Amino acid sequence: MSRYDRMSYRRCGRSGLLLPAISLGAWYTFGGYRDEHDARQVMLRAFDLGITHFDLANNYGEPPGNAEEVCGRILAELPRDELIISSKAGYPMWPGPYGQLGSAKHLIASCDQSLRRTGVDYFDVFYSHRPDPATPLEETFGALDQLVRQGKALYAGVSSYTGAQFAEAVRVAERERLTRIVVHQPFYNLLHRTIEEDLLPHTERAGAGVIAFCPLASGLLTGRYLDGNVPPDSRAAREWTAAWVRGRTPEERAKTLRALDDLASARGQTLAQLALAWILRLRQLTSAVIGASRVEQLEENVAALDRLDFGPEELEAIDRLTLAGGQ
Repeated sequence: MSRYDRMSYRRCGRSGLLLPAISLGAWYTFGGYRDEHDARQVMLRAFDLGITHFDLANNYGEPPGNAEEVCGRILAELPRDELIISSKAGYPMWPGPYGQLGSAKHLIASCDQSLRRTGVDYFDVFYSHRPDPATPLEETFGALDQLVRQGKALYAGVSSYTGAQFAEAVRVAERERLTRIVVHQPFYNLLHRTIEEDLLPHTERAGAGVIAFCPLASGLLTGRYLDGNVPPDSRAAREWTAAWVRGRTPEERAKTLRALDDLASARGQTLAQLALAWILRLRQLTSAVIGASRVEQLEENVAALDRLDFGPEELEAIDRLTLAGGQ
């Protein structure tokens, strides 16, 4: 059986782009706290499993940009035409007024730098990594349009835009006859469900795909924190999931996480597999981008695709646990 028979591929909205249900991202892992040897093992195994989409950004790694350099050397060992390689620009990358956000100067300079670091001729998807309230949308999406017309990117995407911001970006792109926004990459997991009402109606109306990032809630949904104790220096306590952690006592966290873990066990899954399956059961979701520092972790996550079906009782139980008391 080939890698393409094992993996499920989903159409990215109303486009010709097909993405694997599970994508692999770098973030702080590759080029950060894991060395190139570990990155190579995981990335090559990912391709064997049918993961063809590798998600990067200009500021990933330590120092920023190192993830693109490390991953670029590994991706050069794989057949380029069978890969989807994405990158982003918008978060702080270099000093001065042009080192971040959504100006044409930042986006175009960032893309050129990322292409050099990664060693590829083009990105399949290039993203505006976050909205910029001070720069006109016409400029931001005009820059993405320019990158596509120059052949430096094939598709344009956005990340971390609210539903209203995304809808306005779509209107501007249509009015100005700019490259269509093909994909949105939002923060979405069992513990953070805002996009279900705020964003998904807009992406569906626009025919855009959706790739969930941080689907395991910075490790909260891996079984690592079932006792409810989250160290203050952990990613879960410092980054995207910090509000959920701060808003609950250790006892409240443990109650929710253990109950979700019990549901997963009853399904024959780990908590991480339940979390991924729950996201990917939705037809609006194109993919979930995971991070993995070990091959075993990667294989466990991909095995979530073996069971994406949920019964009404399971979904009701999950709603009671994850929607109670807000997000």
